[in-house]
Amino acid sequence: MLFLTPRYAPELVAASLLIATFASYVSLDLAKRVRTPDLAVARSWWAGGSLAMGTGIWAMHFVGMFAYSLPIELGYRSLQTLLSWIAAIGVSAVALALASRGRLSLARLAGGALLMGLGICAMHYIGMAALDMAPGIVWDPRLVAASALIAVLASAAALLIFFWLREFGGSRYRPLYQLAAALAMGLAISGMHYTGMAAAGFPFDSVCLSADQLSGRLLGGLVMLASLGLLSMTLLSSTLDARLQSKALRLSSSLQTANTQLQSANEELRRRAFLDPLTELPNRLLFEDRLQHALARSGRDDPRRDAGERRSERIAVLCIDLDGFKPVNDSLGHAAGDQVLREVARRLQATARDSDTVARIGGDEFVLLMEDVPEIADCISLARRLLEALATPLGLADQPLLPISASIGIAVHPDHGPGDKLMAHADAAMYAAKRAGGNSCALFEQHMDARALEQLSLHTELRQAIAQGQLELHYQPKLDSRRGQIRGVEALLRWRHPQRGLIAPDVFIPIAERFGLISEIGNWVIDEACRQMQLWQQAGLRMRVAINLSVHQLRQSDLVERIATALRRHEIEAAQLLCEITESVAMEDVKTTLRAFGGLGELGVYLAIDDFGTGYSSLSYLRRLPARQLKIDRSFINDLDLSSDARAVVDAVIKLAHALGLSVVAEGVETPAQRDILVALDCDELQGYLFARPMPAQALLDWAAGRDRPEGAADFSPSVFAGLS
Repeated sequence: MLFLTPRYAPELVAASLLIATFASYVSLDLAKRVRTPDLAVARSWWAGGSLAMGTGIWAMHFVGMFAYSLPIELGYRSLQTLLSWIAAIGVSAVALALASRGRLSLARLAGGALLMGLGICAMHYIGMAALDMAPGIVWDPRLVAASALIAVLASAAALLIFFWLREFGGSRYRPLYQLAAALAMGLAISGMHYTGMAAAGFPFDSVCLSADQLSGRLLGGLVMLASLGLLSMTLLSSTLDARLQSKALRLSSSLQTANTQLQSANEELRRRAFLDPLTELPNRLLFEDRLQHALARSGRDDPRRDAGERRSERIAVLCIDLDGFKPVNDSLGHAAGDQVLREVARRLQATARDSDTVARIGGDEFVLLMEDVPEIADCISLARRLLEALATPLGLADQPLLPISASIGIAVHPDHGPGDKLMAHADAAMYAAKRAGGNSCALFEQHMDARALEQLSLHTELRQAIAQGQLELHYQPKLDSRRGQIRGVEALLRWRHPQRGLIAPDVFIPIAERFGLISEIGNWVIDEACRQMQLWQQAGLRMRVAINLSVHQLRQSDLVERIATALRRHEIEAAQLLCEITESVAMEDVKTTLRAFGGLGELGVYLAIDDFGTGYSSLSYLRRLPARQLKIDRSFINDLDLSSDARAVVDAVIKLAHALGLSVVAEGVETPAQRDILVALDCDELQGYLFARPMPAQALLDWAAGRDRPEGAADFSPSVFAGLS
């Protein structure tokens, strides 16, 4: 049998291959969209994607058929053409449905490839049936089978590629892999189509009865453009959706991360709000909350008890303060101090009962809450066990064993008063234990409450005294033992209270130290002494003034600069100011003392060691300190005329000081006998009630000028205008 010879338009063949590749690329992109966890969105993409993908595959088939031409006119019936388009959409729907599944099993691959292959064959051969030929098309069974096999294999390859590309979800090479896969799929689909076309034979005398229906290259071009447009819109929508999903995913991830960080921050803030960061013990806030809850529980009946059973348990607070902790920080450093505090916290927790609350409320202060205490003796017993636990020396790296002790105050509710006074009463008892020498416990007594209230009242009034100018300096002269001239004065702090009168420093200085006012007071003394020297100088009196420096001032990093500023402001020479520090304070933290004395010495300020003989200084340290003067403690002067031992100590101190090039001052001289002995021992300066009591600045000026002799002052007229020696 003779057959008509077909011809192919190369440009339309290329166009069909392009459409097949593009449709495959879009199909691979759509496979990602239908896997979204949102079921409604996934179904929308499945329906729209099936339409776009099916139209693309069908357009390739339709354009490929238009590329095929015979010596006779050809046309395609509308119904069969529509059915072939529907078949293409069905194939696409199956492919995308399978791509949305979680895993591709072998059975699913085989069934899906067979179903898709049959669908592609149906699309192709229904499309070919749209050609109404007379006589009919003669088919080559081998090529028909080959086209069907190609359709099944191409479908299997497409499914494998769908799942293979999942592994490159976020890879930068995914677009290249997707393009290569789309080209392979496009070639496979085109291969099936043109194999199927090759299977069709048209007898030599064939006539196309549908030549007057769908035909013409113009129609093919419109189909090609429409399909490409639809595929492009679908790809653009898919790309935009992917970007939106990516941004949404990043935003969701960021929000989730931020939420996690916020929760973590909230937990950390909550932890920091209620726990001490150094020891991990409850802090003051959490302790007071637990105390309030304990007091609330103690004020109502316990439902677990029998109606006739009387509630007898008490609530106790133990206030625990370490003895002598500041030298640990100052001498060994804050790291060592922190280690000590952590070890103390551990020992307190290990010794306390499981039901007790141990808290750190600041510095070296701890508190312990005891609930359901049958007897007060149980509180005392626990306090003693705590003291024993703390008594074991602590070993620090590269340091000798460090002894630890504490003072513990105990207050019990309701025995020692209402619950809102429990903390204050325990604190008062703790300070009573400290006054007793430390390393002990004290039970609250009513007189402690009065003392605590008195101290609290003085603390409040002392703050006001600083602001209202109630502090003042009194000055006690120091006289040259040989010539009887004033060599200088010592500035002594007084508080002129509007109701209580003149208050001595031994009353309010401990309060200032306890409540953190000592540094402010010390700075005021420096400035006031310099101001007074300026006023005396303007009145013709050039006087060296000695001030006492506390250990708190020595630890101030800006002490030297503060003194230098005060001297400049009041136009006073540095040599007119003499700074005294007690021997015990100087030796408490030698490094700090050397640093402060070194800076003051470079400034030109005179330096003196006060209360010499009561501390534990060694000659090596004494030689390193740039001091100019030693003051012998009054305890040796008191017995000077009665005790040969006291006289021997004073004699030795004077000789030692002179050997080191230091002048010597004896304070507390009250009798002529003491004066005569000191003069005989060659003491340089004398200070005491025998010559004059501390007096206000104007009284000192009048006395020095011979205009007035205050009560208790010596009856002689010293020459005050002789220069400083």
